[in-house]
Amino acid sequence: MKYGRKVHTKSVLADGKVLVTGGCCSAAGNSTELYDPSTGRWTTIGNLNYVRQFHTASLLPNGKVLVTGGTNNVVVLNSAELYDPSKRSWTTTGNIDNARKLHTTSVLTNGKVLVAGGENETALLKSAQLYDPSTGKWTTTGNMKYARAFHTESVLFDGNVLVTGGAPFQVECLNNAEVHDPSTSRWTTTENLNNARQLHTASLLPDGKVLVTGGTNNVVVLNTAELYDPSTRNWTTTGKMKYARLLHTASVLSDGKVLVTGGNGNTVILNSAELYDPSTRSWTTTGNMNYARLFHTASVLFDGTVLVTGGNNSTEILNSAELYDPSIGNWITAGNPNNARMSHTT
Repeated sequence: MKYGRKVHTKSVLADGKVLVTGGCCSAAGNSTELYDPSTGRWTTIGNLNYVRQFHTASLLPNGKVLVTGGTNNVVVLNSAELYDPSKRSWTTTGNIDNARKLHTTSVLTNGKVLVAGGENETALLKSAQLYDPSTGKWTTTGNMKYARAFHTESVLFDGNVLVTGGAPFQVECLNNAEVHDPSTSRWTTTENLNNARQLHTASLLPDGKVLVTGGTNNVVVLNTAELYDPSTRNWTTTGKMKYARLLHTASVLSDGKVLVTGGNGNTVILNSAELYDPSTRSWTTTGNMNYARLFHTASVLFDGTVLVTGGNNSTEILNSAELYDPSIGNWITAGNPNNARMSHTT
C-alpha cells in the first residue's frame, strides 16, 4: 500500500477484488485502494469524503459498500458513505443518530445493516441502529442490555445476531453475550461465556456454531476458545490455541477449518498462524507469516486463499500483504498495498 495504515477496513467485493479504506496514519486517512487477485496488483481509487479510522465497512446485497462512523482523530463521526464499484467513487448517505467508533456492523438477511455498540467521546454505547439501503436512512432499534466496545457481532443461520464480550480498556471485560432478533427488535442474553474477553474474534462455522478465540480479560492475554450453540444458547469450551493472542484475525476456510493469524501475545507480536479443526475441536500450527503483525486484516478470496494486509509490528506500520494457501499450508508475498495500514476491517 502507499502509506502505513492501521484501523482501516477491508471488504471482498462481488467481483472478487478487495477494497481497503481509510485508517491511520497521516495521508492514509481518507484514501482507498483496490487489490486485484488476478493480477496481484493494487490501484488507488476515489477518496472517502471523510478521514476515518476505527470505522466499519459492510458489503451490501447491491454490491455497494457502506462505511460507518469511526474517528478522524479529532472527533468521533456520525457520518456514513457508500462506495459504488461501477463508478469507483464515494457518496454520502444518511448520518447515524449516534456518533460512534469501535462499533460492529452486520448485514441482516433482509439487507439492512445493524450497527451496535461502540463509544463516542464521553460514553460507551449500548444503542443499536438499522440502515436501510433502499431509503438511505437510519432508524433506531432496541438497545443492547450492556454497553460495549471491542466486542464481536455475528449473523447466525436463523438471521439473529450474536454479540459477545467487549469493554473499554480501563474497565472490567464482559463475559456476557446477547442475541438480537430482527423480527422483534429485541435483545436477549445467552448463557455467559466461560471467559470474559475483549479484542477477540468470532467465526460462524459451517454447522452454525460460533467459535470465539483469544482476546484479553484485562489481566492476561488468552489462548482459550469456546463454542456457542444457537440451539441451546449455551457456551462450551473447546481446544486451546497454541499461542495466547489478541488483535489477531480468524478466517473460516472452504474446508470448514479456521485460520488464526498474528496478534499480540503476552510479550511479543506474533507471526504465527494456526488452524482449528471443528471435527476434532483441536488446533494445529501451520506456516508462519512472513511478518509479525497485529491490527491487520484477513479475507478469504474466491480461490480459497487468504489475503492478509497491513497492521503493525513492534517498529513500524506495515504496507506488506501476503497470501495463505491452504493446499500447501504456507504463505507467499502478495503485491504490497499502495498504503501501509493497520487495524483495518474486512
